Amino acid sequence: MKIITAKYIYRDATYQENMGILYNNKIIKIAPLQSLQKEHPDIEPIRYDGNSIIYPGFINPHTHLEFSANRARLQFGSFIEWLYSVFAYREELVEALDASLMQNALQEMAQSGVTTIGAISSFGADMQVCKEAKQRVVYFNEVIGSNPATVDALFGDFQHRLEESIALADDSFYPAVAIHSPYAVHPILIQAVLNVAKSKNLPTTAHFLESKAEKEWLESNSGDFKELFAKYFNTATAVNTIDGFLKLFDNYPTLFTHCTQAEQEHFDYLNSHKHSVIHCPRSNRLLGCGRTQIEYVNNLLLGTDGYSSNYSLSILEELKAALMLHHKADLKLLASRLIESITTNASKALKLPVGELKEGYFADFAIFKLADDLEKNDNGSLALHTIIDCQQTEATIVGGETI
Repeated sequence: MKIITAKYIYRDATYQENMGILYNNKIIKIAPLQSLQKEHPDIEPIRYDGNSIIYPGFINPHTHLEFSANRARLQFGSFIEWLYSVFAYREELVEALDASLMQNALQEMAQSGVTTIGAISSFGADMQVCKEAKQRVVYFNEVIGSNPATVDALFGDFQHRLEESIALADDSFYPAVAIHSPYAVHPILIQAVLNVAKSKNLPTTAHFLESKAEKEWLESNSGDFKELFAKYFNTATAVNTIDGFLKLFDNYPTLFTHCTQAEQEHFDYLNSHKHSVIHCPRSNRLLGCGRTQIEYVNNLLLGTDGYSSNYSLSILEELKAALMLHHKADLKLLASRLIESITTNASKALKLPVGELKEGYFADFAIFKLADDLEKNDNGSLALHTIIDCQQTEATIVGGETI
């Protein structure tokens, strides 16, 4: 057993002082440091001095490791331009992918405090790297395909990848399900995949209303997607409507990513069905998708997306971007909410014993040191300065071990 302490620990959305954490691979007890020392006089506490904060390990619920080979091959600026470049260079990027690129991406996330990752996997090339990762990985086996003639084959491929991932499941690797988007997956395939997810109680996620082009296509079979779908898929009609797509997920809380084109009525629907929204501000900006109206979201999460649509996978940089993007929000309240989005909110959405400093939860910690002259004042100040001042962790700990 070990005891760890710092000036502050982040617990129950507050910054508590003079506390210690007793742990092995899981948190055994959280109590005043003096009390823990009396109970365990033989354990010398691990101390982080100065204005240090012990956070639960951060959670990045949405990234694409399989596109880690991209740096400047894909076109940024507009979603449709980017999507055409994906069609043009996808095979090239897949061929250029190797384990070291994905391992470097995982390490970059670890340095920013991420101890749990949601990896969206389209074809399983990242499975072994994710299994061997030092962090915990929620492995989202993704299904994509809108042609009804290919539904059976696509479902069979999905089942094969899912069963492979289930065989690898343990306390660090969690099989899950991803449905690409309403424009790219046939409703029969969605229903089949959701039936599997429900039967096995697996987390689910989906991209939703990421771009104006997607919304126009789903609402009126028009816009920039019209030419693209005619060229690549020989179709003139969307396979889903917005409302029809959402109803498929009723009574099964799901993580919906992006939602930049969602309106208040959509968020109200998501909230009423206990869904979560993953906000990826840098990806949305680089692809010209607009601003997610997070003021309407009940359970907000924050993700980096992948190198396919971002220039780094640091969750700290994502926090900074979100802080600047939502300029009308109260600065300190927003900072506090963003910290919650990568800790307690993500824990709630994924239903895993991570993301909180709580007895019985995994001993996953992200430790940061703030400026010596910073006074606490309020919770918002510490949250704000964690976001704007920190570039990496003092230490990242997973299962009680520094990584």
